[in-house]
Amino acid sequence: MQTSRARLRRPLLLAAGAGATVAALAAGMGTSAFAATVFSDTFSDGDAAGWSKSGGTWAVADGAFTQSSTASELARQFAGQSGWTDYQVQARVRPTGFASSSALVGLAARASSSTKMYRLALLGSGRAELQAVNGSQITSLGSASVGAATGTWYTLRIEASGSTIRGYVNGTQVGGGSNSLVGTGRIGLVTAYAAGSFDDVTVDSTVSSPTTPPTSTSPTPTPTGTPPPPASWPTPTASVKVDATVPVSGAFDGGMKRYYGIGDGGQSESQDPMFELAAGATLKNVIIGAPAGDGVHCEGNCTLVNVWWEDVGEDAATFRGGTTYTVDGGGARSASDKVFQHNGPGTVYIRNFRVESAGKLYRACGNCSTSYQRHVVMDNVTATGTKVLAGINTNWGDTARFSRITILNDPNRSTRICVKYQGVPKGSEPTEIGEGADGVNCFYSASDITYR
Repeated sequence: MQTSRARLRRPLLLAAGAGATVAALAAGMGTSAFAATVFSDTFSDGDAAGWSKSGGTWAVADGAFTQSSTASELARQFAGQSGWTDYQVQARVRPTGFASSSALVGLAARASSSTKMYRLALLGSGRAELQAVNGSQITSLGSASVGAATGTWYTLRIEASGSTIRGYVNGTQVGGGSNSLVGTGRIGLVTAYAAGSFDDVTVDSTVSSPTTPPTSTSPTPTPTGTPPPPASWPTPTASVKVDATVPVSGAFDGGMKRYYGIGDGGQSESQDPMFELAAGATLKNVIIGAPAGDGVHCEGNCTLVNVWWEDVGEDAATFRGGTTYTVDGGGARSASDKVFQHNGPGTVYIRNFRVESAGKLYRACGNCSTSYQRHVVMDNVTATGTKVLAGINTNWGDTARFSRITILNDPNRSTRICVKYQGVPKGSEPTEIGEGADGVNCFYSASDITYR
């Protein structure tokens, strides 16, 4: 089902149903692995309430927060709470002018002052660098060439967990390591002798288990130490018949029960979802049986952990609003069309997942009412009898990145990794225009795909 929702400002959300997670967040976003989104701003309301300025010429225009002066040595906007500790911050960032190769537009985390923070910077040289900034002393935690160019949107993300700091550009890690410069602080939008625009800012206390940080400037490090997706499907602990959509706010742990009973089990459009997740919600340890209607709807940022679809109906999950959606563990089978439908903006992360007998594992909407730029990052995925792993729209700047993909029982290698489409207005049908790695929209190498 291909629909979209308007973006909304969602500042400082704490869901009452999140239980202990709420306490951890209130205490400074401690160590909870799965918690609500605590801050989100899309600037679609036309103002920058909640942000504090330090230098530069700032304005909200066309749904983005813009700093327009390339003459400002340091222009910054800060938001959030000084006591925030372990969290990830993400934003879409578009450089619009660089005064020099060392000029920068970027994102900050754990800003304890206007000159002390962790910073992920897009540089005028075309590189991205993760930095520990202490006044004029800047320590690099890694960098990579990303071809940073003016006029192009990039999704930047900083993850801070204890002393481990990692930086990502469009879902690919560009730097990371252990650093103890600062342990708490606010988020920030920063420029230095550069102009840029910022949008879709989110803060989430969900930080994935640390992987080995990159030891070089390669933009595509391979994670280590993560177990493969389970080889067998789980046995339900009980079965629960559902007669109406289950709303989820905060965290919902299904205890590995099977939930079933919505819809007709087919591909008919506009079926109700089994679960509807509010912004920042987490659904985990759930088996979704047939019929399951339109599966799971995420109305904002969401996390699906160890969720299994025994027989996908219309779609397994639809990501409708927000900017960051994570599928960690679990699996889906018997999806005649697609498993995951991405209608909203932002990035879908699919990791440690198993898919069987499916048309597509992921599809970025090609004819929704709003033509967002969308991204998918797949890691440690096992596929059997699946025609396509990802379908994206290259004319809208979509990207798909793949690592540690295992394809089973495909001696002819007929599984298509990344299929490209020409996105079209609502009411028309997208046109397929190609497939395969190109270093622009589809990112993978032969070593990322294993056939068994």
